[in-house]
Amino acid sequence: MQHEHAHPITRKWPAQFPDWLQLYSLPTPNGIKVSVMLEEAGIPYEAHRVDIHANEQFSPEFLALNPNNKIPAILDPHGPGGQPLALFESGAILIYLAEKSGQLLPMDAVQHYETLQWLMWQMGGAGPMFGQVGFFHRYGGKDFEDKRPLQRYVNEAKRLLGVLDQRLAGRQWIMGDDYTIADIAVLPWVRCLHVNYEADELLDLASFRNVQRVLASWLERPAVQRGLDMPPAPKPR
Repeated sequence: MQHEHAHPITRKWPAQFPDWLQLYSLPTPNGIKVSVMLEEAGIPYEAHRVDIHANEQFSPEFLALNPNNKIPAILDPHGPGGQPLALFESGAILIYLAEKSGQLLPMDAVQHYETLQWLMWQMGGAGPMFGQVGFFHRYGGKDFEDKRPLQRYVNEAKRLLGVLDQRLAGRQWIMGDDYTIADIAVLPWVRCLHVNYEADELLDLASFRNVQRVLASWLERPAVQRGLDMPPAPKPR
């Protein structure tokens, strides 16, 4: 049964393996969250690259799946009740994939809600604030004469890193010994501060030693290494 052919997005990004979960994404922090989750959970998936420089996120086909025109988004041909499920918002996708696979989200009620708490902390705090640091330090806002916006986001990013560093003191992962979707949500954004934003000195990243320790452990995971470059860049012609 190939329900997913009914979805308009498959006209622009045809599925080579229509029985697999379809991922529409880029290797940005939010995109990496979902590709790493799929790799960690061992869910077969097909990754489609959405070219935001060509404004593909505004195409009618993409908007049919995500009217909010942001990556990542998924189409699962085997969603709840065996029906196809189209889903956007990386945090919602992480929760869905954790529940679908029965992995990376603790069953114990207290641990469950604490994990979701840290996922929401990333979605509402670390992600948006770190992203603003990137904009004002590295991208479109770096030439603004008024440095007050940059300073505001630098201060907030440092505060958030301090909160995370304190949480990770004496812990292997955010939830202790258990590796969860909280780590998969938060750590791509921490990595981004160094790799994409080159904000090491600006934010004094080295001073957050617990954060650096856990990030290094995370980057050693084979599933993380596979997920970091999904979908792969097109090969030069």
